[in-house]
Amino acid sequence: MNRRTWCTLFLRLLLMLFFASSVPAQTGSKPIRIAVDLRDATKYVFHATLEFPVKTGALTLVYPKWIPGDHAPTGPIVDLTGLKFRAGGKEIAWMRDDVDMYAFHCDVPAGVETLEISLDYLSPNTVQSVTENPAATSQLAVLNWNLVLLYPPGSKSDDLTYEARLRLPAGWKYGTALPIAKDSAGEIEFQPVSLTMLVDSPVITGAYLRTIELSKGQQPEHRIHIAADSAAANEATPDQVQHLRQLVAETGALFGARHYRRYDFLLSLTDNMHSDGLEHHESSDNRVGERMLRDPLVFETQMDLLPHEFFHSWNGKYRRPVGLATPDYQAPMKGDLLWVYEGLTEYYGTMLAARSGFWTPEGLRETLASQAAYLNERPGRSWRNLQDTAIAAQLLYGSRQEGSSWRRPVDYYEESTLIWLEADTIIRRETQGERSLDDFCKKFHGGQNTLPKVAPYTFEDVVAAMQEITPYGWRVFFAERLNSHGPGAPLGGLENSGWRLVFNETMNEHQRAEEVVGRATDVQFSLGMIVHDPGSENSDEVGDVIAGSPAAQAGIAPGMRLIAVNGRRWTPEILREAIRRAKRGSEPIELLVENEEYFHNYRIDYHGGERYPHLERNGKADLLSEIARMKAPAVSAAKD
Repeated sequence: MNRRTWCTLFLRLLLMLFFASSVPAQTGSKPIRIAVDLRDATKYVFHATLEFPVKTGALTLVYPKWIPGDHAPTGPIVDLTGLKFRAGGKEIAWMRDDVDMYAFHCDVPAGVETLEISLDYLSPNTVQSVTENPAATSQLAVLNWNLVLLYPPGSKSDDLTYEARLRLPAGWKYGTALPIAKDSAGEIEFQPVSLTMLVDSPVITGAYLRTIELSKGQQPEHRIHIAADSAAANEATPDQVQHLRQLVAETGALFGARHYRRYDFLLSLTDNMHSDGLEHHESSDNRVGERMLRDPLVFETQMDLLPHEFFHSWNGKYRRPVGLATPDYQAPMKGDLLWVYEGLTEYYGTMLAARSGFWTPEGLRETLASQAAYLNERPGRSWRNLQDTAIAAQLLYGSRQEGSSWRRPVDYYEESTLIWLEADTIIRRETQGERSLDDFCKKFHGGQNTLPKVAPYTFEDVVAAMQEITPYGWRVFFAERLNSHGPGAPLGGLENSGWRLVFNETMNEHQRAEEVVGRATDVQFSLGMIVHDPGSENSDEVGDVIAGSPAAQAGIAPGMRLIAVNGRRWTPEILREAIRRAKRGSEPIELLVENEEYFHNYRIDYHGGERYPHLERNGKADLLSEIARMKAPAVSAAKD
């Protein structure tokens, strides 16, 4: 190491020490004020002003980078615009850090006690990726506060206090779990809260917003706020409301305790946002297609979303892996325990959907069959174990569909469902039905009613709690399933629960709904590919090809475009008829495919017929039906 390098390192060390020592003095003890104006939200612009109590000297402020629930550095810094710093009525210069793009430096002039900052956030107006979803449409908006704020580094987000105000477009209503101090003339003042609770409490607002009480006369309160792109879209049926009320009751029976003051489901019904959900301690931000409440097929594909995000209030927000329990929004997160955070939540999101009546027993089995088959035939399991998908989550979120069978996406959702089902059946077997995974949830996530707080846990904590419920080799059980490479998915839970995975030529009903809603033809279990339907957004494009499948062996690859099947312009039915006909004969299926500017005929020598996954009884006791059975007293569908 030469002298010049030593000098450079020494100067950097001095700067780091200087900024570290100055952080506590950067802001006073007074609250930070933030005012957000959403009146231009329909133009996809959010305006914000902030007031920081400051002291003379160097000041650093940062934009949130690691967003809880995203498990990745997804803070959309590229769309933070119009940034201006002012002190004493005069604009002062700021400079972005040349290493950390999320940090901004300035010098506060002598005598200045308040720094004023104005900024805009430019929401994408089309779905671009899951890492930056549109935050507004022409009729609604969802304000996640991390989009429009800065904060001083060096302090825990729990220790910073913010006073927030919000201005809405004329006539728009809103819903949020954030405590309100005053509401008048389209402007809301919120009670002072920590930065943690502010970021954890989004606001939904829109021209067509409806609020439904879900636990009338009970404490804590539960409600759902539904904002839609049309007035007709937010009309929930009595059955749908009853299922939501049953969901509230089922979580009470499962955990025996709640860790929030009240809970608000925020539901956006729009085709102009990416369908997704983001968990919060006292609410959840759920975004689905506009027709969800009106179209049974859309409802079928999304009905486990609300149970999933609600379960996160206990598993993910209250109990949180130590690697995700970071002190602020700049510290990197570690996802090694996402198979608990997301995987256990995925399992119970599925089972709570069934217990609440969203899924019939047949619908639950079709869903599980679809998931199990998807995982069982994914060749990516041969090189990437489940643990790596959790560790690499920040790289895999938002990865494209093409190549996913070989790359593997964030499979710790669906595959962990199978693992936790197996754990549930083992507990029931070892205790002769006296205990179940529900007992683990009550012990690990329940306890006493509390206000929102975080109780971090480690892998050893999970193993110890499972061991208390039922003595078993849980450390080895989880290690084997997290680090194995197959072949095939871990299907022991299905077998233990009285069912086995089979294939036949009858369409899986859950898969049918996914096809119709997603406008894609799924022949992955026969030819080994998925094709976007004619006239869809990616018309005729091959979305993915399963590595090693008949289609892949023939030479077809993701991104190509299907033109014709056996010499005839393709449609989903023509493709399926060709698969059926090939089973009755020896001729290959011939596909005309476009690859950029070139056309080629591919001959697929496949004669296995259509293959769709289902569950059938295997002679063992039907534990699956018992697991999915309603556990709380039935709740009536009372009128609003």
